[in-house]
Amino acid sequence: MSTQVQNLNTKLADFDKLSRAEQALGRTVKAFLDYLNIEAGLSENTILGYGRDLRDFAGYCLSKGVKRPDSIKTETLFGYAKAIAKPAEGRGLAKGRQSKAEASINRSVVAIKMFLRFCKLMGQIEDDLTVFLESPKLWQKLPIVCSKDQVARLLNSPDEKEPYYLRDRALLELLYATGTRASEAAGLRLGDVNLKIGYVRCLGKGKKERVIPLNRTAIAAANEYIERLRPNLVKPFSGDFLLLSRTGRPLSRIEIWRIVKKHARIAGLPRQMTTHTLRHCFATHLLSGGADLRSVQEMLGHVDIATTQIYTHVDQERLRSIHKKYHPRP
Repeated sequence: MSTQVQNLNTKLADFDKLSRAEQALGRTVKAFLDYLNIEAGLSENTILGYGRDLRDFAGYCLSKGVKRPDSIKTETLFGYAKAIAKPAEGRGLAKGRQSKAEASINRSVVAIKMFLRFCKLMGQIEDDLTVFLESPKLWQKLPIVCSKDQVARLLNSPDEKEPYYLRDRALLELLYATGTRASEAAGLRLGDVNLKIGYVRCLGKGKKERVIPLNRTAIAAANEYIERLRPNLVKPFSGDFLLLSRTGRPLSRIEIWRIVKKHARIAGLPRQMTTHTLRHCFATHLLSGGADLRSVQEMLGHVDIATTQIYTHVDQERLRSIHKKYHPRP
């Protein structure tokens, strides 16, 4: 069993109390999470998110006396859908919890649909109840994007006098050069970075591999970090992970998030600036520079080009030039 699977199993232990209960529903939820972990190839964060959603759903079901998957009825689904749009009091969930946001409700509905399909596949329910579940219509929010000058300030914010200057500089350059997510950057290994040819290979959502070119600045920063600082951080337990903490452990996505927030604060950038903002900047700045949408989609690892298309609405200069070129009034 891989280390990644073992780590996820440890985190999924939080949901074991459902399966330890004398309830068939709880055992089936745990079996479903194991299925997502071992066979479906979903990302760790997605599985944990679905696990939390199904723990809430199972708690609601048990509060209504529903202890088996085949006892779930349309009334159960309608009742839960109504409950998660209201404060938590009296709905079998943690008291005091706020009502869920639309995006969270949408994910809950997806998790329940997948769970019900799994139950039907395993022969635990007869009817397809997913037809009665509808996801809420979500407003499409434009991502927050910084200007090129602001990004340059961020990339120049690491101070040469700091002990981890080379690592932080390499991290920031890699994030902006590749548009990788924090979790993807945390998983990078030495063999994933080819500094001679100039590319990074990373595993995205669903363990899908993609290759992203590196610019000369990112290559130079990564090379200097690997040669001058990383050897001093390596411990016997470090493995071949690229980005290491002061203790020699691989940087986690939370630590990467904190590093970016720290340097964003130093650079005087908006508080909303995060690792994902750099991903948005990567895509928007490529498109504004003339990159085609398909190439940006491939580098971001988006399955649906509509997800990438949102960045065309963020580029104000592009919209202005299109309006000027095609509008009949000068």
